[in-house]
Amino acid sequence: MKVKDVRDMSVTELDQKLVGLKDELFNLRFQHATGQLENPMRIKEVKKTIARIKTIQRERELKAKQA
Repeated sequence: MKVKDVRDMSVTELDQKLVGLKDELFNLRFQHATGQLENPMRIKEVKKTIARIKTIQRERELKAKQA
């Protein structure tokens, strides 16, 4: 997911997406531990997307405090 896509999302969409990605990361880690993971790079992608979403949420939070 691109940063532009994340910035275009609303606050509730970001929260929902974050919950979904955390669930996906849990499942990917579980698959990795049991040896059933087909694409190990997916874990890295999901972690980066979670970080992007959290960064945008923090930026918006700081902007709201300044206003």
